[in-house]
Amino acid sequence: MSTEHSAAARQSTPARSLPGVVARFVRTEASGGVALVVAALVALVWANSPWQHSYEALWHSRVSLGFGVFRVEDDLRHFVNDGLMALFFFVVGLEIKREAVHGELADKHVAALPVFAAVGGMVVPAALYALVAGGGAGGHGWGIPMATDIAFALGVLALVGSRVPSSLKLFLLTLAIVDDLGAIVVIAVFYSGTLDGGALAAAVVGVVTSVVLRRLRVDWPPIYVALAVATWYATYRSGVHATIAGVALALTTPTHRLAPSDTARRWAQDLSDEPTASEIHQMTIIARESVSPAEHLEELLHPATSFVVLPVFALANAGVELRSDMLSGPGATRVAVGVVVGLVAGKLLGILAGAWLGTRLRLAVLPAEIQWRHLAGAAALGGIGFTVSLFIAGLAFADPELADAAKAAILAASLASAALGAALLLSARTPPSAITPASTHPPSRPAGLE
Repeated sequence: MSTEHSAAARQSTPARSLPGVVARFVRTEASGGVALVVAALVALVWANSPWQHSYEALWHSRVSLGFGVFRVEDDLRHFVNDGLMALFFFVVGLEIKREAVHGELADKHVAALPVFAAVGGMVVPAALYALVAGGGAGGHGWGIPMATDIAFALGVLALVGSRVPSSLKLFLLTLAIVDDLGAIVVIAVFYSGTLDGGALAAAVVGVVTSVVLRRLRVDWPPIYVALAVATWYATYRSGVHATIAGVALALTTPTHRLAPSDTARRWAQDLSDEPTASEIHQMTIIARESVSPAEHLEELLHPATSFVVLPVFALANAGVELRSDMLSGPGATRVAVGVVVGLVAGKLLGILAGAWLGTRLRLAVLPAEIQWRHLAGAAALGGIGFTVSLFIAGLAFADPELADAAKAAILAASLASAALGAALLLSARTPPSAITPASTHPPSRPAGLE
């Protein structure tokens, strides 16, 4: 790509501020990242304290829920991973659909850069892990370094400061969402059990029924809650990982308003000083329908998943007992090294390579205010794979020694990636003294990855 073409293309992509719904999502994720860090630290300290037996005893406690033949019985950790995390993946699915319909992924020219980067950031880490860990039981963990933790990555980005371009936040958010979509596919295809056709058909019926009821404009929340529980149970019994039920229900949730937003405004203006109960009821319906079901559910559930579900998940899964011999088991060292190399080096190289390929093919352009050094910092933050990486590690390894080695490596690699990303972004920031009020033109930028 020529310098002239690259410069022109990038100048044609104007600087943008974050849309309101995206800004709220980013703030909640970044704040939730603090709760996630605290929960992970508590789990680590607890698992390595004199009370470590109580930690394992708590999460291995047997729990039984249901009635009659419709009963789920498992330990508390699996209820968190299969049940609560379905709610997290539901919110992720809502954000994926919002981005695909109204957000960054809706414009193929804007979406091309993070999509190319995300694909590179999934393929290269998986390949590096497979190269290091090789075959055998350890080789099954190739999906672990593919994911990016949105909450941690955006939290570090927020700590760097407000001088990080808004477009970089959008890039990292979109990249992490595409990563999550890839992780969902990997979990569904490669980390599910033997399929039960009848249960899977029942799950599909649950999703279809939810779609039909929404098209009929049925507005009674209890029926959707009951359908969601039934669909989750059928998915759990089908052999497909139960969290996929959350994604499926989210992707079928409407993202379009049932009533224009100005309709609610006009109704509010026309209400009398003493409205009747019927008028208030009608106003409530119109106000609710002026917000899409997907946006309404995301606003309702996102704080719960960020401040409750994910911290509980971290508390249940991050408690790895750090022992001097924890890598002495067969294949444990290769698993740990594979995870670290995949997350720290693989994500950085893969995301940059994917973005560079997209620009070289002239299918993607860098936003006007983003330079390659900014992109390098964001790529390093992509190596923070905490939540979904821990989740896949639990699915990949039945051997607790391999699972513990992978989890310890995820914690170390995520910390290293956060430090590397922050250092790169801080070095890429333009010092305030270099910015003058009279300066209206952006500084010149390199055309390619140099």
